[in-house]
Amino acid sequence: MNRMFVAVIPPESVIEDIDEFLSVRRDAAAFRWSAPEQLHLTLAFAEHVPDRSLDDAIERLETAAGRRTPFELTITGGGAFPNVAEGKVLYAGVETEASEELDRMAAGARNALVKAGVEVDGGRFRPHLTIARTGTPVELSNWVRLLDAYRGPAWTVSSFVLVRSLLGEGPRKRPVHEVVAEFPLG
Repeated sequence: MNRMFVAVIPPESVIEDIDEFLSVRRDAAAFRWSAPEQLHLTLAFAEHVPDRSLDDAIERLETAAGRRTPFELTITGGGAFPNVAEGKVLYAGVETEASEELDRMAAGARNALVKAGVEVDGGRFRPHLTIARTGTPVELSNWVRLLDAYRGPAWTVSSFVLVRSLLGEGPRKRPVHEVVAEFPLG
């Protein structure tokens, strides 16, 4: 069994920009900050991907990606899950004029996994990049306001990836993310 997700990974220049914005602020809170190299926009998540389903999933994801067209995306704004008053996840939002294309890309990724026999976790697609996690619910209004002041550079989303997440395998017991396959759009 594999813990996996399908995601859009921002280019290095975009990650460097938001990392620079956050770097001077991280010491102000004892959050579990996401490592910059692990920032991503999750399209679909599956806790358990059977080995027997992996090849079929890759084939179906390739087909799904081929049906989508590249589009511009910007990291901007922020929010918290489940809400700002009792947040456990602090996230950066995204903005695009192609929101329908982004939604279709996420639906296509989910459907590809399901058709390959993979149970997909989560509910409605809410595009975001997880910035930090808290151990207990925390009031996050100030952090969300801070992220609302951020607007990163735009970039063209031209692919998505299938990533294996190995929990506790990295430094300080963080997950290690391994890209299994990349799927160009169009």
